[in-house]
Amino acid sequence: MKSLVTFGEIMLRLAPPDHLRFVQANSFDVIYGGGEANVAVSAANFGLPVEYVTRLPKNDIGDACLNFIRQFGVGTDHIVRGGDRLGIYFLETGAVQRGSKVIYDRADSALATIRPGMVDWSAVFADAQWFHWTGITPAISAGAAAVCLEAVKAAKDAGVTVSCDLNYRSKLWKWGKEPEEIMAELVGYTDVAIGNEEDADKVFGIHAPEADVTAGKVEAEAYVYVCNKLKDRFPNLRTIAITLRGSLSASHNTWSAILWHEGAICTAPTYDITHIVDRVGGGDSFMGGLIYGLLTYESEQDALNFAVAASCLKHTIVGDFNLVSVEEVEKMMGGDVSGRVSR
Repeated sequence: MKSLVTFGEIMLRLAPPDHLRFVQANSFDVIYGGGEANVAVSAANFGLPVEYVTRLPKNDIGDACLNFIRQFGVGTDHIVRGGDRLGIYFLETGAVQRGSKVIYDRADSALATIRPGMVDWSAVFADAQWFHWTGITPAISAGAAAVCLEAVKAAKDAGVTVSCDLNYRSKLWKWGKEPEEIMAELVGYTDVAIGNEEDADKVFGIHAPEADVTAGKVEAEAYVYVCNKLKDRFPNLRTIAITLRGSLSASHNTWSAILWHEGAICTAPTYDITHIVDRVGGGDSFMGGLIYGLLTYESEQDALNFAVAASCLKHTIVGDFNLVSVEEVEKMMGGDVSGRVSR
């Protein structure tokens, strides 16, 4: 089986334990995570061969991060070593009406200082069938954006399916370009795109009519309009998914998605997630599930249902990575949401 390739930055995640605020913290829990690495680990857990491409510093922290990735069965043969530091993000986990907070410390990181020519993309895609990138990568720096463009062009030349998560991050686009200026060309090389309720609006100005993500209920029908407008803008897109998160509080969300595929629309069941453990990586776990589903199931509906069930389960797991099995996801797809002990 040919491999899935993902490319982007992995960071050191530092979070106060037990829902403490930053000002209360005397210690931080340490883990690693990042959008494209999260997708890689999800897919590897589902049994897909995966190669993750990034740039890590040649120091003990870079080594620790590399070992952390490898333990989940993700290929690291094409990771480039160099740069001065690993990016960091601090996470304050919210609860009830207090939202979570993220502070980035990733300026001049190894990935932020990457340049075209550092990655041998012809070797990367020699045995690949799918390439995934996110809108986080080109937001980091001009160099990261240029290498991302280099990657999508090489993937298309190699006949590889390209997917992206639009993933708008307002705190990252600081290097002199507006998101649409950079993202439009990249999405032009993309076959499968996903986003949340707001990404298409923030990146391309495509807004779902009468949609309110803070109302606790998100209507799927409103986002069919977004899919159609994205297709009009980018005719190369053959599959578009929108994740639908209704936010009643930081601890209680509803979760679903729609999938547009060559003109046909699928809608997934809606899950009521009443006690969120960790929502970071929720969209990435959906993408990992969707890639697995599209490569495995005969119907787009089954692929979508798998992705939504997988990402629902992610909300119960601490850390960025979705550490669930195909069997667990398919059990949930079959209607078993009881959470009973498996003996």
